[in-house]
Amino acid sequence: MEHADPTQFATEKKPPFGQWLIQQEQRRGAIGELARHAKSDRGFPRNGDVKDAWKRLNSIQVEGDLYDAMEEAELDYLAL
Repeated sequence: MEHADPTQFATEKKPPFGQWLIQQEQRRGAIGELARHAKSDRGFPRNGDVKDAWKRLNSIQVEGDLYDAMEEAELDYLAL
């Protein structure tokens, strides 16, 4: 069995979760709403990872719909 050639895979480093999420502000639906909320929140961890974003949402006790959106956004981000 031959191993895959690693040069055939994209090796781009993905941006921090906070930056990626804010870039989603033009999306429709829950992720877009979450992105707009994150962009307007001065305390949102723009250079943070998924755990940092969860901590921020928990600390400010956002509405339940944004928690659902965060779960969806996390899955999208991890699939990059």
